[in-house]
Amino acid sequence: MTNLWMPKIYFRNCAPKSHLMIRTIIETEDGSHTLYVPDLEEHFHSTHGAIQESNHVFIKNGLLRCHKNEIKLLEVGFGTGLNALLTLINKGNKTIHYFSIEKYPLTAKEYNQLNYPKLANGEWEQEFNLMHSCAWNKPVEIVPDFLLTKINQDLTTYDINELPLLDLIYFDAFAPGKQPEMWEESILSKIAAHTSAGGVFATYCAKGEVRRSLMRSGFNMQRIAGPPGKMEMLYGEKDY
Repeated sequence: MTNLWMPKIYFRNCAPKSHLMIRTIIETEDGSHTLYVPDLEEHFHSTHGAIQESNHVFIKNGLLRCHKNEIKLLEVGFGTGLNALLTLINKGNKTIHYFSIEKYPLTAKEYNQLNYPKLANGEWEQEFNLMHSCAWNKPVEIVPDFLLTKINQDLTTYDINELPLLDLIYFDAFAPGKQPEMWEESILSKIAAHTSAGGVFATYCAKGEVRRSLMRSGFNMQRIAGPPGKMEMLYGEKDY
């Protein structure tokens, strides 16, 4: 892995600390970038490959399992914008209303260094830059049939009822051991209560208590094969 630079900034979706945190851009094993937070000893994506992890967890076992033609999608943690970019690339003929909650957005210096468009032969650079540079807290059309609303809020206090009923959830907060408040059953329950029947929930996490909390909240959850470097992940559908 190669450290590129180290801007000082708060880490995402957590309460501010008394000092600034460092986020470092590094290269993962598939050549794609992620961010590392030294103070948390935590990465935004798998070091085995950021793109291959996002493709496996959120595209293959999220987007492609949601069979509606018009999808209201909630992502917890906009972060690098990788999940949003891959969703755009793989959306096909679907109409996507993409909502993403992020308390601490990347700086322009950070997202301009990320190599995701370069790895896609530069074809999506304009769209990726627009995703990051567009206004917060209002819908923006990135391309026809892909509407992005970035929400600069804290999920623990945000009123999820401000959103339309959800069809697909990408739950991509930091791991429960690093960011436990994001995985509280009260948080998962309020998301479940605002998810349509048959709605899909996908997360890289496979922790037993998270699975049980989601099941108590109304999702039929199962452990399925995880991405390279991780044995399992969680996938579920909302009860009818």
